Amino acid sequence: MSIFPTKILLATDGSKEAEMAATTAINLANNTNSELHILTVGSGYPSYDVRVPEVAEVLRQQAQRILDEQANKIDQTGGEIAQVHLRLAEHRPGFEHHPSDDVVGVAEEIGAGLIVLGSRGLGGVRRVLMGSVSDSVVRHAHCPVMVVRGESPVFPMRILLATDGSEDAKLASSTAADLAKSTNSELHVVCVEHTPAVFYELPGTILDPALQSRMEEGVEEATKAKLNEQVQKIRDAGGEITGVHARVGDPDTEIVGLAGRLSAGLIVVGSRGLGPLRRALMGSVSDSVVRYAHCPVMVVRQQKERSARDEADFLT
Repeated sequence: MSIFPTKILLATDGSKEAEMAATTAINLANNTNSELHILTVGSGYPSYDVRVPEVAEVLRQQAQRILDEQANKIDQTGGEIAQVHLRLAEHRPGFEHHPSDDVVGVAEEIGAGLIVLGSRGLGGVRRVLMGSVSDSVVRHAHCPVMVVRGESPVFPMRILLATDGSEDAKLASSTAADLAKSTNSELHVVCVEHTPAVFYELPGTILDPALQSRMEEGVEEATKAKLNEQVQKIRDAGGEITGVHARVGDPDTEIVGLAGRLSAGLIVVGSRGLGPLRRALMGSVSDSVVRYAHCPVMVVRQQKERSARDEADFLT
């Protein structure tokens, strides 16, 4: 089962990166018969400023101008907009509000099946220190998210699906296969198995080369078997696959590296949708791929209602 057709929410701030995301959202909507919504979140204002009507109105007009400009550009490129949404962030003492809260909130309000937004592609250290709206949306959204970085993807393209054979990867697999078929794109599938912990030698110890070789072969065979199983399921469902890739190592590094070597235009990866506490402590492969990939990344997870289970999953 694929997420398409669906309601696509484009979050835009009028930047160059947002324009690339807009082009992507238009192409996706047209190719998948999906409904396109656009959202602009205006600059935050201190709560005392709203007591002055003139200040509040100026802020609202600034945000409305950005939204109107983006909507006009989409109209001029042949895109069809179902609805526009405007939000103004408010900052109050003791209340931390982030633009991503509005993006996630509007997506839930309209029942969006996919959020598309741009990323400024900050360097690794800066991204870790500063974070970004895209990072936060990926972490907290309860539907798939596509983060557009670098050049806007042009269909047809090479799509790289990263799968680990889990239940959580099924929707990502069907979505990637459906998208590849609807856009006449190549679909490549990669499965990465973690390097066994025993390979990391303790100081002063030497791992028997023969034993290490047998273990490496065993891991590689297990990875290939898992990959072949996933590939067969996609083909049984009518999907076409151009290339399959089995890797052993650090998953996010292998996925990002392979995408670069293939000149992939899009990476599709599943996410277990961990609650905020667990994700903050543990991170995830999907978070890391979004952060370091040099092409757009679609993080696919099952749509679900916000619930106490999202927080409680840290205990399970």
